[in-house]
Amino acid sequence: MIHIRLLSVLAFSLLLFQASAADGDWSVSKIDPRMLKNANVVIRLSEEQITMKNPKEYVYRFHYVYTILNENGDDMAVCNMRYDKLSETPDIEGALFDAAGKAIKSLKSKDIQDMSAVSGNDLFDDDRMKVHSFYYKVYPYTVEYEVTQKFKTTFYLPSWAPVPDEKTAVEKSNISYTFPETYELRFKTFNYPSAPKNVSVNGMKTLTWAVESYPAFQDEPFQPALHEITPFVSFAPSVFEMGGIQGNMNSWLSYGAFQLQLNKGRDQLPDVTKQKVHSLTDGVADPREKIRILYEYMQQNTRYISIQLGVGGWQPFEASYVATKGYGDCKALSNFMYSLLKEAGIRSCYTIIRAGKNAKMVNPDFPSTQFNHIILAVPMQKDTVWLECTSQTLPAGYLSSFTCDRDALLVDADGGKLVHTPQYKIDENLEIRNISAILDLEGTLTLKSRTRYGGLQQDHYHQLIHQLSKDKIKDYLREQMDFSTYEITGFDYKESLSAHPHVDETLDISVSNYATVSGKRLFIIPNIMTRNGRKLATDTARKFPLELGSAYRDIDTVTIRIPAGYAPESMPADVSIKSSFGTYTCSVKLNGEQLQYTRSIDHFGGRFPATQYNDLVKYFEAVYKADRNKVVLVKNATN
Repeated sequence: MIHIRLLSVLAFSLLLFQASAADGDWSVSKIDPRMLKNANVVIRLSEEQITMKNPKEYVYRFHYVYTILNENGDDMAVCNMRYDKLSETPDIEGALFDAAGKAIKSLKSKDIQDMSAVSGNDLFDDDRMKVHSFYYKVYPYTVEYEVTQKFKTTFYLPSWAPVPDEKTAVEKSNISYTFPETYELRFKTFNYPSAPKNVSVNGMKTLTWAVESYPAFQDEPFQPALHEITPFVSFAPSVFEMGGIQGNMNSWLSYGAFQLQLNKGRDQLPDVTKQKVHSLTDGVADPREKIRILYEYMQQNTRYISIQLGVGGWQPFEASYVATKGYGDCKALSNFMYSLLKEAGIRSCYTIIRAGKNAKMVNPDFPSTQFNHIILAVPMQKDTVWLECTSQTLPAGYLSSFTCDRDALLVDADGGKLVHTPQYKIDENLEIRNISAILDLEGTLTLKSRTRYGGLQQDHYHQLIHQLSKDKIKDYLREQMDFSTYEITGFDYKESLSAHPHVDETLDISVSNYATVSGKRLFIIPNIMTRNGRKLATDTARKFPLELGSAYRDIDTVTIRIPAGYAPESMPADVSIKSSFGTYTCSVKLNGEQLQYTRSIDHFGGRFPATQYNDLVKYFEAVYKADRNKVVLVKNATN
């Protein structure tokens, strides 16, 4: 995974903080009551200043004052600044104020922690961070920090998100960029209707964006990403330099051309590895089979370890390094796989992408550093084989929810171009479940469930199989079932690895008191294992559109053998629901001693306007109710 640098900045003396407090008066009583509504934090002041004298470097200054209203806002009271070889070490100064705005403590240099920023799977990493907290718990309180940092590249520039989270109100926030009048600073605004303030002095231009009196908002179910619903400005260079290498980001083509420079000459394999490639593939005619063989060879002989070294963590290690060491990060492993395929005579493309299950948004009309990961694309005559090179378990050609259905920058011989990764559709994202069960006179249910999970619905189970021991899987299953008292007497998972993978699950479960026995009656919910648990509250003031994710289909067939001598007293009617969000059907019948239940749901996914929210509430409510419909059986008088 490529690190997106959290940009940080320098500070001034305590005298400046005291003066700032005196001038601004950080007393909580000065906050407009409208800013307190629904808020955990009030941003009293946030000032960011970026000064770029040339395409090689810039200075970033940040001054902010946050009032923390309760314990839910404590995370924003921590000052956390990262740095690496392309940025100078930040100095930090700060002050703490009580509810009345009185300065009660100042930051001392010995209180700042300077630590590695590496994660558990990072072997080498330039990143370090300076961290400070006052560890104050008397609410409300206010923290003030000023920081400055010099960056040795303009490849990535700070964006502006004046509203960093829900339940955060903003009194004043601004960002300004100062740069030569002859330079083209590129930017794209979201939810900011006006042009920036523009001032030119002595050949330098300053653009400023500002927000004032922005009240806190509360998250809404299924809302879009934050930058789509609050003010946000993204910035990017035109001409830039990183590690002595010049580039231009005015187009995706030129962005990709810069990456080509970084990758140049790093695809050479040791002779022993070349020989291995030929021994594995020379007798194979089918290119797809060659790709699969080499991909599995790469998986079996390498492992993912983050290595954030080189030019800003953007230049891959040489293929020979990975071949010798047996490890690499997403850049190095993708480059290694590229080199294996090249040796086998197969063209592939280094592809830059924004990874993460809920991180799909890329602005196609704004070439800029919007990415955090590398994968590999292998163009074929009619389609493309996609390879996630950091995984030792995914099959060739399958991307999973981590990188599917989003724009990515494919780097080819001429430069870069945006492409879209595969979207897994409703007939691929399947859950097909068959349950055969026996109910005894005490209400205990003994069942065998056989389920096939396909496409995105198998992702979770794929991880379960490969990341947990059998005992841990059993512990997990014990926590997941929606039964009051039950025992898992057996379970098994089998996996089919292909470009359209699936996982087959078999469960043997005994559920005590599943049915309610009351005198002569049995009360049974025929939907044993697939009940929708989501209910939403009606909201007539819904603000944001609905994002309902990927489409999927669930199909359930249940057969329950009931004790002899019972007849139906009350049977639920068939249910059929059609809506913009999906379709749902269920049906239950009693044939002799066999209670037969079927259920299917198609979830359409996608984006819907806010005006349809209450329709979604009604749809979820109808499905929730139908999933819990009960069958009432009564014992025959002759039994």
